[in-house]
Amino acid sequence: MNGAESLVRTLIASDLNVCFTNPGTSEMHFVAALDKIEGMRCVLGLFEGVVTGAADGYFRMTGKPASTLLHLGPGLGNGLANLHNAKKARSGIVNIVGEHASHHLKYDAPLTSDIEGIARPMSHWIKTSPSSHDIAADGALAVEAARAAPGQIATLILPADTAWNEGTAPVTARLAPARTLVSSEAVRAAAAALKQPDAALMMGGIGVRNPAMELAGRIAAKTGCKIISEYNSARTERGAGRVISNRVPYVVDLALKTLAGFRQIVLVGAKAPVSFFAYPDKPSTLAHTECTFTKLAGIEEDIVGALEALADELGARATPPAHVATLTPPALATGKVTLDGIAAVLGALIPENAIVVDEAVSSGRGFAPSTTHVQPHDWLTTMGGAIGFGLPTAVGAAIGAPGRKVLSLEGDGSAMYTLQALWTMAREQLDVTVVIFANRSYNILRGELAAVGAGTPGQRATDMLTLDRPNLDWVAMARGHGVEAGQATTLDELATQLKRGLATSGPYLIELVF
Repeated sequence: MNGAESLVRTLIASDLNVCFTNPGTSEMHFVAALDKIEGMRCVLGLFEGVVTGAADGYFRMTGKPASTLLHLGPGLGNGLANLHNAKKARSGIVNIVGEHASHHLKYDAPLTSDIEGIARPMSHWIKTSPSSHDIAADGALAVEAARAAPGQIATLILPADTAWNEGTAPVTARLAPARTLVSSEAVRAAAAALKQPDAALMMGGIGVRNPAMELAGRIAAKTGCKIISEYNSARTERGAGRVISNRVPYVVDLALKTLAGFRQIVLVGAKAPVSFFAYPDKPSTLAHTECTFTKLAGIEEDIVGALEALADELGARATPPAHVATLTPPALATGKVTLDGIAAVLGALIPENAIVVDEAVSSGRGFAPSTTHVQPHDWLTTMGGAIGFGLPTAVGAAIGAPGRKVLSLEGDGSAMYTLQALWTMAREQLDVTVVIFANRSYNILRGELAAVGAGTPGQRATDMLTLDRPNLDWVAMARGHGVEAGQATTLDELATQLKRGLATSGPYLIELVF
């Protein structure tokens, strides 16, 4: 058994059984080991950003790390943007990155690079395995690092000779330790804060999923506090029967207005809200200057246990939860395409137990009201803000949650960063319906140009913000990647196309032109 085989057996023994891959020459012994040993599902992505984004989506839906297989420093570099998103989402991933054989490094071949240096900004744990006798133990350490709460990026660098030389018996990674319990002092401080007027619970991490949200609803019913959440969330459970948490808006002025009335905010897996960017004459921190923040639980701590303790402290454990969504979906909108109309069509047609992956960017900011009182579903958003997140994350979510419909809401500009994910959807026959919001521009940047006070765009600036001359043909591109597709230019056509896509067992793409 060579080193590559011992590593594959270690990963499988450690319950890591999905590998998103884009390999090269240095990884061929690992490829051969994956071929020889049963137990690992291997999913090819045609670009490394698809590979890393899919691993992010997989963890969000399973809570289990997947592995990636990347080719040397440049391959890792191509995947860094979605590793950034995954790191911000606190997703656990084990990156296996090939390296030249140790005796070859001194020759400075064209693909030689500082792989550890490239990995460092987007990794919590990094190691170059020194020999084939160490690779099994190092692989187990990588899995353990990726499992550490709430989830971490582990990068294991595998020199080619480490893969092909004689290895050792596989090693099974230890289970992740339990999340850290919060102190009784933190619980009492949070209870005291919520007894004050103008108080809110601010939820993040697994706090925006059950059972945490149900506990938050009971606490809100007992104290009268509001429930808010971070604008970006790795996975929010929403819809009928679930407690509603209103997101802090992206736009600074709206966020300031939303938070203006709060003087006490208790943080539960969330950070104090700040603006995405700096703007002239606008604050970076979004809460009122007189607001006090009280930390109940950090993202890595036992959030559910902390809320149980807080509910007990307040006598709220048996109180029926407040702010529970009812099943009252909007009526199907018709006629000309508007953002409110799109939201109504989505709200009317989101199927029960769907997974919505939202990279609609500017088009999707107002979707929440029309999709709150609908069938129960999960809603995934980018955490790091690097575009090109949506399509790959939909791939990983579909593989991590088979049997659930995935609905990917995607801006046309963002989709171009990782459109190769469509090919993986087709090859794996994933149950993903993609809606491309084809407004022929980086529309968010038009708003940002004004928000930063950069003036009215001239022709050169306009050309840097628009996606025309020529227009992108998403129906043709989808079919070229093996995905059936259709176009909609009205809300009626959108509803027809969406019904068709949701009725399809494999991937389907809708180009919504407006």
